[in-house]
Amino acid sequence: MATKRAAIFDVDGTLVDTNHLHVVTWWEAFRQAGHRVPMREIHRAVGLSGGDLIEHLLGDERDPEQDDRLSAAHHALYGTYFERLPALGAAGDLLRALAGRGWEIVLATSAGDAELTALRRAIDADDVILGAASADDVADGKPAPGPVEKARKLAGVPADRAVFVGDTVWDMKAADRDGVTPVAVLSGGIPRADLESAGARAVYRDPADLLAHLDESVFADLE
Repeated sequence: MATKRAAIFDVDGTLVDTNHLHVVTWWEAFRQAGHRVPMREIHRAVGLSGGDLIEHLLGDERDPEQDDRLSAAHHALYGTYFERLPALGAAGDLLRALAGRGWEIVLATSAGDAELTALRRAIDADDVILGAASADDVADGKPAPGPVEKARKLAGVPADRAVFVGDTVWDMKAADRDGVTPVAVLSGGIPRADLESAGARAVYRDPADLLAHLDESVFADLE
């Protein structure tokens, strides 16, 4: 019997087209609190957990007692989109294709449980998703390896039998630190060079592009 393999996926920007929604709603949350943060800087921070994103953008000189209010404002603003989050083309088909090849499908995301529920509804592939590791399940979010490691352990596989697909430098660093193979997609808007510098072994345009090239991908190498 073949050894199990895990295909671990980030969600925002990788399977669901939400990164720019996060940029706008974080920008508005910062604006309401009196902070002027350029959208380009917010975009590059998307993928971090809420607390880490705030620290990354506002620095150590900020009032940390404001962090919870900023996160709550972002969550409320972003929550207005929960019923209409758009899955990226072929996202569900990609997960089903890999499941059909014998891969365990697991999600690893910086989203909390309520947000993850909305994201999974958008993907519409719960029939093949074994489970998910969310921000609520680990002490430290990406780029720490915790979310990837948690997802991998849900599948019960060693690091050398897992591939992680994400769209940010934080995803690539988290995968690399857990020892799994990092693969990137450009659908989150992060440049190819940045993803490769962070450890991506291969870069695809989006889920549809990866699906079209599965037979020549690192997934085929592990089959």
